[in-house]
Amino acid sequence: MKRVITFVLIFITISNYSVAQIIDESKQSGVPIEMLFPQGRKKALILSYDDGRIYDSELVKFMNKYKLIGTFHLNSNKLDTEDYLKKVEIKELFLGHEVSVHSYNHPNFTTLSKIDIVYEVVKDREELERLVGYPIRGMAYPFGNNNDKVIETIKDLGIEYARTVDDTYNFKIPENFLKWHPTIHQFAKAYWIPNDTENDKKELAHFYKTINEFLETKEVALLDVWGHSWEMGNDQNKWNELEKFFKLIANNDAIHYTTQIALTDYILAFKNLKYSVDKKIFYNPSSITLFFKLGDKNYIILGGETVTITAK
Repeated sequence: MKRVITFVLIFITISNYSVAQIIDESKQSGVPIEMLFPQGRKKALILSYDDGRIYDSELVKFMNKYKLIGTFHLNSNKLDTEDYLKKVEIKELFLGHEVSVHSYNHPNFTTLSKIDIVYEVVKDREELERLVGYPIRGMAYPFGNNNDKVIETIKDLGIEYARTVDDTYNFKIPENFLKWHPTIHQFAKAYWIPNDTENDKKELAHFYKTINEFLETKEVALLDVWGHSWEMGNDQNKWNELEKFFKLIANNDAIHYTTQIALTDYILAFKNLKYSVDKKIFYNPSSITLFFKLGDKNYIILGGETVTITAK
C-alpha cells in the first residue's frame, strides 16, 4: 500500500533565487521543481585528476587531510611502469574516492577506429574493475579529445559520463554527460608557460576569482576542478598552492563533496522523479534520497517513497 505522508520541511534557510532546472520543459507548469544537492545543499564540488602518476599518492594525502573526495581517471596499462602507481596500491590508495577510466594506453581517441576506441575503454575498465572490486562507469577522455564518432562509440560500453578538458568557467550542470565540460583547470593556466611569473599571477588570480564566485553565489552551483598530480611534481611551491586551494574549499556546510559518478547517479535519479499534474503527489522510483525546492519550500523524498504535499 502506498504510504502518504506530509513532506518535512528541510531545516535550512534558502533565500529566493533562480536555479538551473534539471527537468524536461514538458513537465513544467506553474511552479517549477528545482533540484537541490544531497542534504538540501546548494553547491557541489568535484575534484577530478587524470593519469595515475606516482604523485597521486601525495595528492590523496592532502584530500584525506581536508576530508575532500576525488575522482581519479587512470591508464591501467601504464601502471607498474616508471613514474606511475603500482597496481597493488590502487585499491587501498583510492579507498573512499572514485577510480575511473582514462583509456588503456592514453591515445588520441579522435585518430582511432571504432574498434580501437572500444579496446581502449573496455580493457581499461576491465583491469581497473579487477583492481578496485566495483563497477566503473565513468571516464575522462585522453587529452580531452572527442568527437561525435567517439561519443557514439562509448555509449554502449557501460560509460555513463565522460569528462573533457574544455573549461566553462561557470557552475552549470552539464546537459550531455558524455561531453561533461569541467569548470576550470587547477590554477587555471598558471605554470603553463615556463618562467612566466606575470602570467602565473594573472592565471592564479583568475582561478581564485572563480573559486570565490562559487563560494559566494546564492544559486545552485557545481564546481568541477580538474588537473594532474604530476603538474605539482617535486615543486613544493605548487603543492603549497594546492593546499591553499583545498583549505579554501574544505569544511563548508553549503557544499556537497562528491565523486563524479555519485553526482551523475543523483542527477539522473532526480530527472526520473515522478509527480502528478498538480505537483501534489510525488514518487521517487530510485533508491536515492532526493532534495528539491517547490515554490518557497524545500522538500525531501526517500528512495522508493510515494508522498503527498498538503500545501505549497
